[in-house]
Amino acid sequence: MQLCKPDPSFLRGLRQLGPGLITGAADDDPSGIATYSQAGAMFGFSMLWTVVFTLPLMVAIQIISARIGYVTRRGLAANIKQRFPRWVLFGVVGLLLGANTLNVAADIAAMAEALRLLVGGVAHVYAVAFGLACLLLQVLLPYRSYVRWLKWLTLVLLSYVAVVFTVHVDWAQMTKELLHPRLGGGHDMLLMVVALFGTTISPYLFFWQAAQEVEDTDAPGGAAPTRREMRRSLRRIRIDTIVGMTFSNLIAFFIILSTAATLHAAGVTDIQTSAQAAEALRPLAGEFTFLLFSVGIIGTGMLAVPVLAGSAAYAVAEAAGWQGSLSLRLDRGEGRGFYGVIAAATIGGVILCFTPTDPVKDLFWSAVLNGVIAVPIMAVTMLLASRRDTMGEHVIGRPLRWLGWAATVAMGATVAAMVVTM
Repeated sequence: MQLCKPDPSFLRGLRQLGPGLITGAADDDPSGIATYSQAGAMFGFSMLWTVVFTLPLMVAIQIISARIGYVTRRGLAANIKQRFPRWVLFGVVGLLLGANTLNVAADIAAMAEALRLLVGGVAHVYAVAFGLACLLLQVLLPYRSYVRWLKWLTLVLLSYVAVVFTVHVDWAQMTKELLHPRLGGGHDMLLMVVALFGTTISPYLFFWQAAQEVEDTDAPGGAAPTRREMRRSLRRIRIDTIVGMTFSNLIAFFIILSTAATLHAAGVTDIQTSAQAAEALRPLAGEFTFLLFSVGIIGTGMLAVPVLAGSAAYAVAEAAGWQGSLSLRLDRGEGRGFYGVIAAATIGGVILCFTPTDPVKDLFWSAVLNGVIAVPIMAVTMLLASRRDTMGEHVIGRPLRWLGWAATVAMGATVAAMVVTM
């Protein structure tokens, strides 16, 4: 019996997936899982519309960020430094660094708590171990090996697809509320929408994907690509980003769906953390569902923490004029400032896990914070992508421009509505 060989064109397509896929998967970090779990538990199926609505907006802003990185051979912060006043640069980078450090703390704490639920032990010890593991992987692994490892780690998100098939879902009710959601929740619902928007359209993703496009070029800051190379690369960026963001929002959809079908249906609406969601699922959906949910928290954290710390390091290094690349070798004295920021963000996150205010409870608020700071960062990104002195002949076209500004306006309007109703 002869086994069928994989289609070579399909394998080539898989190999082309990189920055977009990793960026999309990193978006479903423990902070995101907590937010999606809260949305499903509190509002049931009526929040599913948000991940459908944000998908084209998310795709547009990520394609724009990636294009800026590839076309200019510089990251977002380097382009902001070149085209905007210093106060804009420092404001954007400062907001990003603060939000990312808080997010790292929340994610590490959630991973530690999930492991404690699985095997027992002390969560603080696990937090230190996870922080050191993420830091050492970024510092010691060569860039190509590290990215390959991140690509394989995206598969852990499939555990949330499996969760849906271990629970009972009222598909008719789900379809009804997806198409005609109940939107009368007042300020609490608006706060949740901001958190969901901030989780799916997160500033650190813009900086990470732009930087990864620079990393993947053979000559960062060097000669511009030919027209043919540019067309091929922009097409690859578009496909990679669409696949990555669709994968990200599909996972978010399944998390909201599974928690709505179990926790909300059982009247469990007060979920503060992703680990608490996993624990609440245990008596309602069984041990296997609990295991899948908990493993997903740990796996996504191992993917997201390096992306959070790395995106902050890219931004700070570009703003300060340092070398910034995961290909740099510390043993050769390269990238001390860049890796120093990664260490500071990761270790700072671990330290926050030991403060009296438990950072695990701040998972939701880190998502809200991301939603708030995304608005000015998205506006600056859109202005960059529309400037010929930045993008040359590759300024974004009308469809991307409309979608990008629509994403910015939608995020801004939601934040404004949340503030007004406080």
